[in-house]
Amino acid sequence: MIRVERYSKTYDGFQAVRDLSFEVGAGEILGLVGPNGAGKTTTLRALAGILPPTSGRLEIGGFDVVDDAVDAKRRLAYVPDTPHPFDLLTVEEHLRFTALAYRIEDADDRFSGLLAELELTEKREELAPTLSRGMQQKLAIACAFLRDPTAILLDEPLTGLDPKGIRDMRDAIRRRAERGAAVIVSSHQLELVERLCTRVLVLHRGRSVAFGTLGEIRAAATAAEGATLEEVFFAITDAAERGETAAGEGADAT
Repeated sequence: MIRVERYSKTYDGFQAVRDLSFEVGAGEILGLVGPNGAGKTTTLRALAGILPPTSGRLEIGGFDVVDDAVDAKRRLAYVPDTPHPFDLLTVEEHLRFTALAYRIEDADDRFSGLLAELELTEKREELAPTLSRGMQQKLAIACAFLRDPTAILLDEPLTGLDPKGIRDMRDAIRRRAERGAAVIVSSHQLELVERLCTRVLVLHRGRSVAFGTLGEIRAAATAAEGATLEEVFFAITDAAERGETAAGEGADAT
């Protein structure tokens, strides 16, 4: 569903992402983690067709995001870390606008269930600027989920959510994967990634330094059995920072 092949991105001589390759299949949830400036958002924005790659190929559902941009974008939903709702639209009007923009014929049948799932039913007539930060995040994700995309890209999806909202959002993301979507979740909340994701990709200074299940990257980092993702993450990134050969560094994450 999602394929990245030897992707690199350079800004004014600075290489933000270097020779990155990985795939996410239907039903998989990939956790994209790394320190600030590691290239996570740059990679998501490239997959969403916002940033053109300097080199390499990125595909959504078999369609190149550059050469077949319209077909690729029909199949994906991207939710950035900071939502930007329309000031003059209510919650329900956002969903209706999304339905019109993407020509979703049965959207009316989906509204109530989606609003209930994301705890937005009581907010359906409220203007977006009156919502809390967490509710705006839920609204952005509701608009993304309305389309039943086959690829979902989420950048810090739990920002502003309370504990119940975090649990409910985690379950909502898992349900989309169970229905066959390929999902990428970029987050600094390593506990979320550990509990939700089927595989993890660790970036450091634009490079892949680990890729696989938690068990696989734990073994590659020679971490103790039962080590948490946080412990494994620091072991890998600290080694990379020291210039050592960390797990998976320089290799394609496929």
